[in-house]
Amino acid sequence: MLPNKTIPITNLAYRTTATWLLKLFIWSLGLICLAWALLDPRFRDLEGDVTGLVCLPITAGSALFMLGAGIKSRFKQTIGWLALALIGQAVALQLIHAGPALAYQHYQPFNQLTTGLYPWLLAYLFLQFGLVTIGLRKRWPQIRNWVFTSFKVWQFVGIGLIFFLSSAALSRDVKFYVGELLFASFVQLLNLANIVLLTWTLPPEALAPLTQRFERFFGQMTSWRTKSQESHVEQHLDFFIGVTSLWVVGLTAVLSYFAYEAHPHVPDEVIYLFHARYLAKGLLSIPAPAVGEAFSIYMTPYKAIMWYSPVPPGWPAILALGVLGGAPWLVNPVLSGLSLILSYVCIKELYDRNTARIAVFLLCVSPWYIFMGMSFMSHTFTLTCALIALTGMIWVWKSGQARWAWLAGGAVGMISLIRPLDGLLVAMILGLWVISIGRRRLKLSALVALGCGIVVIGGFALPYNWALTGNPLLFPLTAYYDQYFWRNVMSLGFGPDRGFNWPIDPFPGHSPLDALVNGGLNLFSLNIELLGWGTGSLLLVAFALVSKSMRRTDYLFFAVILVNAGMYSLFWYSGGPDFGARYWYLMIIPLIVLTVRSIQFLGAKLLSSFPNLEHINTRLMAAVLALSLLALVNYFPWRAIDKYHHFRGMRPGISELAEKYKFGRSLVLIRGNEDDYQSTWIYNPLDFKAAVPLYAWDKKPELRHDLLKAYGDRPIWIVDGPSITQRGFIVAKGPLSASEVQAAENN
Repeated sequence: MLPNKTIPITNLAYRTTATWLLKLFIWSLGLICLAWALLDPRFRDLEGDVTGLVCLPITAGSALFMLGAGIKSRFKQTIGWLALALIGQAVALQLIHAGPALAYQHYQPFNQLTTGLYPWLLAYLFLQFGLVTIGLRKRWPQIRNWVFTSFKVWQFVGIGLIFFLSSAALSRDVKFYVGELLFASFVQLLNLANIVLLTWTLPPEALAPLTQRFERFFGQMTSWRTKSQESHVEQHLDFFIGVTSLWVVGLTAVLSYFAYEAHPHVPDEVIYLFHARYLAKGLLSIPAPAVGEAFSIYMTPYKAIMWYSPVPPGWPAILALGVLGGAPWLVNPVLSGLSLILSYVCIKELYDRNTARIAVFLLCVSPWYIFMGMSFMSHTFTLTCALIALTGMIWVWKSGQARWAWLAGGAVGMISLIRPLDGLLVAMILGLWVISIGRRRLKLSALVALGCGIVVIGGFALPYNWALTGNPLLFPLTAYYDQYFWRNVMSLGFGPDRGFNWPIDPFPGHSPLDALVNGGLNLFSLNIELLGWGTGSLLLVAFALVSKSMRRTDYLFFAVILVNAGMYSLFWYSGGPDFGARYWYLMIIPLIVLTVRSIQFLGAKLLSSFPNLEHINTRLMAAVLALSLLALVNYFPWRAIDKYHHFRGMRPGISELAEKYKFGRSLVLIRGNEDDYQSTWIYNPLDFKAAVPLYAWDKKPELRHDLLKAYGDRPIWIVDGPSITQRGFIVAKGPLSASEVQAAENN
C-alpha cells in the first residue's frame, strides 16, 4: 500500500493566497473596464448620452467579474468559454455599422478596419478563433464523424445555405456583399463553436442537478408524466406564465420609456397616435388648419377641409385607451404580455407543456418580440388578435362549441380593421388549419359562427368608410393614395407604377426580382432580430426544416411562414429595417415553435448517436440559455442604445423647449427635414385655434408667407431641428412678430 501523501499547510495557504490575488487582479481589470465606460467621453455623444460603443467595456467588465468568481469553481472551464463568447459577441457588434438612420446594418467596409479601435477588435476575434481551434482540436474528429453520419448531403447543403445567405444584408456592391457574407458567416460559425465548447465542458457531476432544475422550469423533454406529476406542474405553471408575462410587460415598458422615450419614431406611429387622440375625443375627423400644407405630414389629407388619418381604425381605437389613460406608450407592452399568455395556451394545446414553456422563454428573450412591443406600431395588436383567433379555433376543435368560433371570427374581423392584408392572411391560414388539423369535423354552426364573427366585426369598416369617403367600399387609405399620388401606387402585384422608389427600395416599380431582394432582406432581419444570437437566429429553424422529423402541426406552422412571405412578396416594399421584418411579424410564433421543435429533434438525434453521453437535453438547454444570456447582455442594450434611442433622428425635446421658453399661444416654425417636423407634429392641438403652440414645417418660403398672413397675431418662434443642430431642438430666433420675420426675410 502506498503511503498517504499530505499537502503541507504552508502550500495550501500559499495556493489560497495566490488564488485570491489572481481573483483580485481579474476583478480589478473588470473595475477598470467599468470605470473606463463611465469616464471616457468617447463613449458619449455631443449631448452626453451614452453611445452603443459603451456596451463593449461594460460587457468586458462583467465577463471579467464572472471569470474571477469562477476561477476555482468546478465550472471554471465552462465559465471561461462563456466569458470568451460574451466578449466575442460584444466585439462583433462593434464591428457593425447600424445606428439610428433608416438603413440596414452592415459590417464596416474592410478598408476601414485598419483604423481606430477596429484592429484591436479584429485581434480579439483572432484570439477567440485561436482558443476555440485549440479547444476543438481533440474533439473535432468526433464532431466531424457525427455531422457526416447524421446528415445527408442535401440536408447539410440546405442548412449551410440558410446559415450563409441569411448572415448579411444584401448590398448593391456585389464584391462587398460577398466579402461580408464570408466574414459574417465566419463570425457566426466562431460563436457556434464557442458555445459547443461551453456545453461540452459542463462538469459531469453538475449535469444531474442541472437536469432537475431545467425539468422543474421547462418540464421534461422526453419522459411521460403521471397524473400526479401533471398536477404538480400545473400548479407551477401559474407561477411560470405569471412571471414571464410580467417580465415581458416590464422589459418592454422600460425600453419604451427610456430607450424609445415614450415617443413615436416612425411616420406610421405618428399618424397612429394622431388618430388615437381624436378617437379618444369621440371624433372621426378634425377641422383642417389654415395653410394645411404647412402643417401636413405623410398620410394627412392636407387639401381637405376636414383632417383625418387614412389608416384603418382598429389599432388607433385600442391606442386611444392609452391616450385616455395618459400613457399610450404602455399599450403595446401590456398587449405583449397578453400575447405571451395566449402563445402559451395555443402551443400547449397543439404540442405539450415542455414545448410551450421553452417557446415562451424564447419569446421573453426575443429582440424582435420585445422591441416590437416597445413601439407604437400596430403589429403587436395584430399578433394578439391572431392568437385569440387560433385559441378560439383550438377550443372549437376541443369542445365543438360554436361560441368559440364567434370569438375566432371576431378576432379575424378585428385584424381586418388593423391591417387588412393581415386579416386576409389570417383568414386563409385558419381555413387551411380547419381543413388540416381539426380533431373532429367542425359543425356547420361553428363554420357559420366563424364567418359571422368576421363579418360582424370587420363590417364596421363599411360605415367608417362611408363617414370619411362617402363610399362604404372606398377605404380612406385608398382614397388618400389615389388623390395625392397615383392609382396602384400601394396595390399588390407587379408593375412599373408600384411604389415610391424610396432609397431602400431595390428597383423602381415592382417585379419578381424586387420580391426576391425584399425576401432576402427580410430573411437577414429574421436572422439577427428573432433571437439576437451570435450564431444567427435561423440555424435551428433550418435544422427543423431538413430534419424529416416534422409532424403535421409543424408543417402547418411552416405553411404560415410560406403564406406570409408569399402574400407580402406581392407588395413593393419589404417593410424596411424598422423593427426587423415587420411585414412578416405573424411568422414569429411559427419560427419560435420550429426552433423549439428543432431543439427536441436535435436532442433525439444526439441521443441516438451518443447513447453513452448523459444528459444531452441538459447540454442543449444550457446552450440555449447561454445564447439567450449573451443576447440579453450584449444585443439588447447595444440595439436599444445604438438604434432605437433617437431612431431616425426623432425625439420629444420640443415640449421641453415649449415649457422653458413659455411658447404659449404662438406659431413655431420648425426648420429641418421631415423627421424633425414629425417629432413636433404630435404636439399640435386637435383644435388649431386653441391658445397653445402651433408647430408648422418651415419648408418653403411661400408657405412661410401664407403662415405669417394667417397666424400673424401670434408670436413667432423659429426652431432648428436635430438634422441641423446634430443634437436636440434649439431655438434659433424668437419671439418675433410677423412683421419682424418678414423684415428679416427681405434683408
